[in-house]
Amino acid sequence: MTELINLAQKWLDMIGKPDHYDYERRLRLIRKIETAEFVGELYEQANGPGTVQRTLLMLPKTINGKLPAVVVPFYYPDRMAGYDLDTLEPTDEPDIAMALQLVRRGYAVVSADAYHLTYREFELERRDFSRWRHAADSLLQDHPEWTGIGKLIADTQLLVDLLCADSRVDHDRIGIAGHSLGGKMALYTGCLDHRIKAMLCSDFGLEWDRSNWNEPWYWGDKLDALKAADMDHAELMRLGGMKPFVLIAGLYDNEDALDGIIRAGYSNPSQYLFINHASGHRPPIEALEQGYDFLQKSF
Repeated sequence: MTELINLAQKWLDMIGKPDHYDYERRLRLIRKIETAEFVGELYEQANGPGTVQRTLLMLPKTINGKLPAVVVPFYYPDRMAGYDLDTLEPTDEPDIAMALQLVRRGYAVVSADAYHLTYREFELERRDFSRWRHAADSLLQDHPEWTGIGKLIADTQLLVDLLCADSRVDHDRIGIAGHSLGGKMALYTGCLDHRIKAMLCSDFGLEWDRSNWNEPWYWGDKLDALKAADMDHAELMRLGGMKPFVLIAGLYDNEDALDGIIRAGYSNPSQYLFINHASGHRPPIEALEQGYDFLQKSF
């Protein structure tokens, strides 16, 4: 137990924490949504002093008893929901709409804007990727002892808070799923939050050198310190308690990622599922459905 506590503290010290970050935890319903496939509740959720994240809770149209739930972090909820939240028109990316795919299976699902849209107001289009660097630079200027990955974890944990406060949700059956950036957020939040029971991560770069972990909206300059301390995601998964884990590899993850899973201590096929579709960054729906099947049996 002492070893686990020390390991947790080592990771938390690296992640860091913000200064003067007290704020009232507020949740304000903006409007209700109904589509042919789900009903939704769109909220403004306080996610820092003077800031809010737009948060979407999606529910099946028919509810029988308490619902299992999945947190689906990403850039913003529209892409995961498969619908433009302003017009309620379907998006042109149905293949990656993980939240929509999960609500079809009977889950309550929650997703939100990431901090590149919430931390500062910028005169930039929502899809302008430079928002990430501007937001990360502002965050590190305000909180030099924190990290971008720390902010991503903190905001994602607010989504778990929302589910745990909802009487329609089975609080003992909460999972997390994400693709790319969302996969990074899913791994870290899933490993560090005991309320999450299972994880699905798609092509996020399990090994440090397979993805852009050195960007300031993730680890920035601290990545060198992590490598020097021999800290890796296998260690993080051990810290997370070896929860049921799905890794869908494609481009930024490949067969080498399976070695990382085994190195973490996963040995029983009932504990993990590794899929390498090797067809590029976006997972085919068949790979996602395999992952969802595994989650369904796991929690």
